[in-house]
Amino acid sequence: MSYVFAPQGTIGVPVAGSNDLYPVRRVYCVGRNYAAHAREMGFDPDREPPFFFCKPADAVVPVTHGDTLALPYPSETSNYHYEIELVAAIGKAGADIAIEQALDHVWGYAVGLDMTRRDLQMKMREAGRPWELGKAFDLSAPIAPLYPAAQAGDIHHARIWLKVNGETKQSSEIPKLIWSVAETVSYLSKFFRLEPGDLIYTGTPEGVGPVVAGDLMEGGVDGLGTLNVRVTK
Repeated sequence: MSYVFAPQGTIGVPVAGSNDLYPVRRVYCVGRNYAAHAREMGFDPDREPPFFFCKPADAVVPVTHGDTLALPYPSETSNYHYEIELVAAIGKAGADIAIEQALDHVWGYAVGLDMTRRDLQMKMREAGRPWELGKAFDLSAPIAPLYPAAQAGDIHHARIWLKVNGETKQSSEIPKLIWSVAETVSYLSKFFRLEPGDLIYTGTPEGVGPVVAGDLMEGGVDGLGTLNVRVTK
C-alpha cells in the first residue's frame, strides 16, 4: 500500500543555539487576550473565558535569527495587519491540565506574528461566520527560533513590541495578558488533548495595523530575540 502522492513534510521551527528542529503539529491562537487590544477592536475587555481559532501547521513560516523573511502580500485583501505575539510550544502531552502544572507542559517560547487579512476577518465576523479566510491563510504565522523554557529567562514579565519601518507600533508587557500562559494552556486542554508539537499564539497587544509591500516589521519579546519580516509584492 502506498500514498497516492508524496505526503507533505513536517514544518520544523529552529531551536535557538542548536541544530534541532521543533516539529509543528497544530497551531492554536487566543483571540483578544490583551484588554487594550480588545478595546481597539470594539469589545469590552472583561475577563470572560478565552476563545481560540486555529491555523494550519503549514501556515507556520520559520525565520532564523539574523534573517529577514520576504513575505508576499496575500491575495484578496487590501487591509493586511500585523499582530506580534508570544508563542508557547507544548512539549508534554496532557488533557484537563491543572493550572499549577500547566507550565510543566510548555517546552519553550518564541516570537511570532499572527498576520491577518483584517477586511476578510471583519466581513466574516459581521456575518457570524468563521474567521479562516482572515486568519488561516498561507504563510500567516511567521515565527522566530524557539528557546527552551529554561533558557527563556523571566518570560512572564517580559516586554513585547513591534516596529514598522523603525517606528514603534505595538509595545506592552506579557503580564498584561488577560489569560496567562498557564491559564491558557490549562483552559485549552479541557477541550483538546495537547500534544508535543502544538504551538499556542497567546494574543497580541494594542496597536495592530496595516502593512503594505516594502514595509519592514521587526518584533520581539525580551529574552527571545527578534523576528524580522519584510512585506513583498
